[in-house]
Amino acid sequence: MTRSQKKLPVARRRFATTASAAHWVLRNVELSSLAFLALVIAAVWGFAELADEVVEGATNSLDRDILLFLRSSTNSAVPLGPPWLQEMARDVTALGGVAILTLATAATAGFFMMRQHYGSMVYLLATVGGGIVASSIAKGLFDRPRPDLVPHGSIVTTASFPSGHSMMAAVAYLTLGVLIANALADRRLKAYVLCLAITVTLLVGVSRVYLGVHWPSDVLAGWLAGTGWAALCLLGARAMSVM
Repeated sequence: MTRSQKKLPVARRRFATTASAAHWVLRNVELSSLAFLALVIAAVWGFAELADEVVEGATNSLDRDILLFLRSSTNSAVPLGPPWLQEMARDVTALGGVAILTLATAATAGFFMMRQHYGSMVYLLATVGGGIVASSIAKGLFDRPRPDLVPHGSIVTTASFPSGHSMMAAVAYLTLGVLIANALADRRLKAYVLCLAITVTLLVGVSRVYLGVHWPSDVLAGWLAGTGWAALCLLGARAMSVM
């Protein structure tokens, strides 16, 4: 047997291994894309159903009960817990504000630009910018008044439904979480980053109800809209081979 003949089985094994790895990657990419598509559909359906209930007034009683549950039983003007908890709630709610999200988005976009990852930069800016526009349109469309049962623990000037802080926290932090997770090889680190993004998103929404500036249904709608928009943009980025 010549040397070239001996190398042939090795080459075949390497080719088979490479082909198997490529097939595994493609299969998992397809499965993850289907999962994100299902998430988009579920989020859109959930938002539409919730919006219909809100317009009909079916959520009013539950909204009122949850809002008052987070208040002192003797004085509804005072949130549950010590004063430092109220201050922490204001700190947390700022994570969903325009200033913090704009700064975080601009800083991350600048990082991608310096690394010449222009696709990720455009994807991030389009996702967050589009989310802001979608949130503003939805608020103007529904024009729901803010809660008037309790004093507001934060200054508000726009309509109540959906919660802009909750929606933009979902859009920005979930998008940032996906971008960071894609750069990591360790699955445990990926899970940690995504769980952290989800936790921050949830805390921002809860803080809005705790401070009395949103009905619980506003926050739930914001989470659904933000998650759906972030997943839709991710699918678009994958279709254009940006991600």
